[in-house]
Amino acid sequence: MRFRSIVLLMTALAFGTTAAQAAEPLAPMFWDSKERLPRPDLSGLKRLRFLTTTDFPPFNFLDGAGRLSGFHIDLAREICTELDISEKCEVQVMPWAGLEQALISGRGEAIIAGIAVTEESRSKYAFSRPYLQFPARFAMLKTKALSEPIYDKVQGERIGVLAGSGHEQMLRDYFPGVQVVTYTRQDWLQADLKAGKIAGTFGDGMRLAFWLAGSDAGGCCRFVGGPYLAPEYLGTGLAIATEIDDPLLTAAFDYALQQIAVKGRFAELYLRYFPVSFY
Repeated sequence: MRFRSIVLLMTALAFGTTAAQAAEPLAPMFWDSKERLPRPDLSGLKRLRFLTTTDFPPFNFLDGAGRLSGFHIDLAREICTELDISEKCEVQVMPWAGLEQALISGRGEAIIAGIAVTEESRSKYAFSRPYLQFPARFAMLKTKALSEPIYDKVQGERIGVLAGSGHEQMLRDYFPGVQVVTYTRQDWLQADLKAGKIAGTFGDGMRLAFWLAGSDAGGCCRFVGGPYLAPEYLGTGLAIATEIDDPLLTAAFDYALQQIAVKGRFAELYLRYFPVSFY
């Protein structure tokens, strides 16, 4: 239980929980500005081709004009600019099922498409450090939203969550006093929240952010508490995959991602695609 307490404390310190701060969109910061990562020498690199898909909006998709767009596409451009290799950079799209073989066969040098970092995937790829994690969040009706601190206030409340998810297990472990109400469909859960049949929902912050900002929610609800980061339940987040024997390129991505973050460009990019921040 000590590790879980540390995660929650670090989350509160990193992102803040005051009402004044909550009024402004927040961008996450996963990098220590004081850490000195070496800038790798990429003078021998002939090409850096990122492989991705078009079916993961807002990360990678085709816009109304048929142009490849998204958070991942702009992030790849930022990486190439930071490494001063823009003239060597390319992006190629393909079906998800073809990504692994394309990397193995040398048709690309990196995959930026949301591959989950798991024990199995680590046996196939090397990964950069995570550049984005997905926190768990509570959402409640605006008229009944709880103020911080919420831990004691949610005790005994009916909280909806997707059955069998990491969020369900996290909710039961972190908040043992709540009345857990499980759902098999997200839209049913959201409908019951909007109708006031449950006091709140607990789930993926990114998905909740899009719902809160959309017409289906109708302005009914808002985030309360959190964000809660818990890799043991929710995974380590998004990272760039490379061939498992390419440590130079992985180190280059870590260097570029840190520089983009500490210079504020990652925050600009994040808020461009996620104006309702899930942090």
